Amino acid sequence: MVHLTVVAAARPNFMKVAPVLRALEGRAETTLVHTGQHYDDQMSNVFFAELGIPLPDVNLGVGSGSHAEQTAAVMVAFEKQLLGSPTDAVVVVGDVNSTLAASLVATKLGIRVAHVEAGLRSGDWTMPEEANRVLTDRMSTWLFTPSADADANLLAEGIASDRIRLVGNVMIDTLLTNLDRARARADVLRAQLGGLERFAVLTLHRPANVDEPETLLRLIDAVARAAPDLPVIFPVHPRTSARLEGCTDLPSNLRPLPPLSYLDFVGLVAGAELVLTDSGGIQEETSVLGVPCLTIRDNTERPITCELGTNRLIGTDPAAIAPAVAEARTTSRTPASIPLWDGHAGERVADVLVHDLQQSKGRP
Repeated sequence: MVHLTVVAAARPNFMKVAPVLRALEGRAETTLVHTGQHYDDQMSNVFFAELGIPLPDVNLGVGSGSHAEQTAAVMVAFEKQLLGSPTDAVVVVGDVNSTLAASLVATKLGIRVAHVEAGLRSGDWTMPEEANRVLTDRMSTWLFTPSADADANLLAEGIASDRIRLVGNVMIDTLLTNLDRARARADVLRAQLGGLERFAVLTLHRPANVDEPETLLRLIDAVARAAPDLPVIFPVHPRTSARLEGCTDLPSNLRPLPPLSYLDFVGLVAGAELVLTDSGGIQEETSVLGVPCLTIRDNTERPITCELGTNRLIGTDPAAIAPAVAEARTTSRTPASIPLWDGHAGERVADVLVHDLQQSKGRP
């Protein structure tokens, strides 16, 4: 039986590895390595329990630090792991520092890399994630893409077509698998918040939006003022929370919450009147759920959510928020139909990896 080492690091990674691990059960031996890039319980451990992922076989425990410190720490620890535990391939997901670090280590050791969610590009090299995406894709043997635009990006960069496999979106596998449970959890949470029937959801964590407190507060104020009749549920990312420390003069319709579990958050998003975010994955989830999404960024690595989904880029100027919210509140809720976002992407990833690795080992 072939052996795969699967790497997870930050919150979005857990939703991406879950369907792949599930599809590999009984078909391959797997070692799940958690790098520890997100070490807060609500940002990591709770997701293993909610999504039915086995506890990691290995936790590298790298914690936080600068981009260089975090990448280097993962590389040192992951090299020791691979040297002591041979594997046929390393599977990485997404675009966090651990994705790049694990890919570098595997490549230097002559181990093939599979990148799930390959080919996404924002064109914005001020985002550390863009470097992580591009460099990981250059090193990967298998590039598993979520949508046709990702294939086009890779081909334009000179990547051989036989390395590219359009499989669909593994995040949507997890969303569809857990949606009923998430809605039930959200009913309880909404009751705890006073029985909210109508509300918006806000998330902010990108450095350009949150690292300067003045910028962050202007965005929050603009969101709240754009719909004063609408409670705005605001699960606060740890990075954002640090910038809001000591700030007591927040808008009255803003409802700050600690980071939510995956099920609680997805359930809230599914019931929201609209979502405002700077996250990548939420652009995808809202599209499938049919929830209007306003993305507070100048670019997106997920343009298909604007072309076929419910997402709209509105930039980072607070003045753009009110008119965008007004328009979004008149938009009908229409779930998107995006090719291969059907809940079976993880199975397609597993099929390719198991087949190719068995062939390379001379097995039927």
